[in-house]
Amino acid sequence: MITKDFDGYLARLGITDPGAPSAEALSALQRAHLERVPYENVDIQLGRPPGIEPELSVRRFAAGHGGYCFHLNGGFAALLEALGYDVTRHVGGVHHDPEGRGANGNHLALTVRVDGEAWFVDTGLGDGPYEPLPLRQGTYRQGPFTYRMEASVTEPGGWTFHNDPGSSFPVMEFAARPVTMADFAAEHVRLSTAPDSPFLSTFAALRRDAKGLDLLRGRVLTRIDAAGRTERPLDTAGEWFAVLTDVFDRNLDALDTADRTALWDRVTRAHDAWLAAQAAPQA
Repeated sequence: MITKDFDGYLARLGITDPGAPSAEALSALQRAHLERVPYENVDIQLGRPPGIEPELSVRRFAAGHGGYCFHLNGGFAALLEALGYDVTRHVGGVHHDPEGRGANGNHLALTVRVDGEAWFVDTGLGDGPYEPLPLRQGTYRQGPFTYRMEASVTEPGGWTFHNDPGSSFPVMEFAARPVTMADFAAEHVRLSTAPDSPFLSTFAALRRDAKGLDLLRGRVLTRIDAAGRTERPLDTAGEWFAVLTDVFDRNLDALDTADRTALWDRVTRAHDAWLAAQAAPQA
């Protein structure tokens, strides 16, 4: 049964009556979350990574913030449980090599049982599925994107999720065993503070909708949908921050002038380094 602790989160999702647990209601909740709560690393880039306690994530969502997988799936799992869903948390591993396998711990994956069927549910991949996928082998089309699920050969009882070929990563695997949020504490510290972490080196914001994906990586805004892929550089701080609020629905009221300057300078330095690398002669 829902409690008042989740009212702000549900209001952020635009849902007044989530209804009883069902596959249809589950899909509606995932769609709403992906449309309104962005995958983003604003606070990590500013050197103040938020904790991954679900209660904190839920409050942040209600305040107009987002996060990465430990925040997004952690908070979403807490909401689903409060609504009466049977949720299991799993250790996952996102791989940038198409042949990469194994649940290396850099991702929190969820499965949900409802209406007698198990579903792969994930609001924390950034450019993953818009709706839950049946937890059975098969290929699934959602809008312009195609996904595939298969039983893992490296994680007994686990699953391999193959992302759309045009996505930011090709493969995520997760193990069968159930875990708790405490199992991700050490990896969260590494991902949110280590100098070589991609969450520190690159700014990213992603938002899914029924027709496609919005992606802000550094200072390049990308839209991917059935019409293809369009990119637009953002040349001013004003334009960049406006995109964060207008396209990604990220509330920036908590950022003062010093925060905005520091964030823009950091993103610009990384963008300039990326441009220089693109222009350098290839060996």
